[in-house]
Amino acid sequence: MSETSKPEVGALGWADLTVENAEQVCDFCRDVVGWKVAELSMGDYNDYCMNAPAGGKTVAGVCHARGTNADLPPQWLIYLTVADLERSMARCRELGGKVIAGPKGAAGQERYCVIQDPAGAVAALYQPKP
Repeated sequence: MSETSKPEVGALGWADLTVENAEQVCDFCRDVVGWKVAELSMGDYNDYCMNAPAGGKTVAGVCHARGTNADLPPQWLIYLTVADLERSMARCRELGGKVIAGPKGAAGQERYCVIQDPAGAVAALYQPKP
């Protein structure tokens, strides 16, 4: 999710898909969308960066439902950039939403959580590294 430039608050900063069968889904996305694939080592397995075919920019990710990703929903998850993750999570709860995963990440580093809005839609809230 990290890029050299800091994403703007309120912007859609990233999208990824976390599933049990990441290799198969990665191949599917490559063949259907036309993305180029770059493996991203996670230690004993690889997740996948999906790159635009023309410029090679990483535009999405396909991840295994393992480790810190084990509790993420199996759907394309958008990451919405926020200024203050704790405040945004509190407002989510106050307004009838739920925090369904996280927060994840260390203080002073980039952090995120997954929320569900009152209508049932799911998204991630992402706070860049200060």
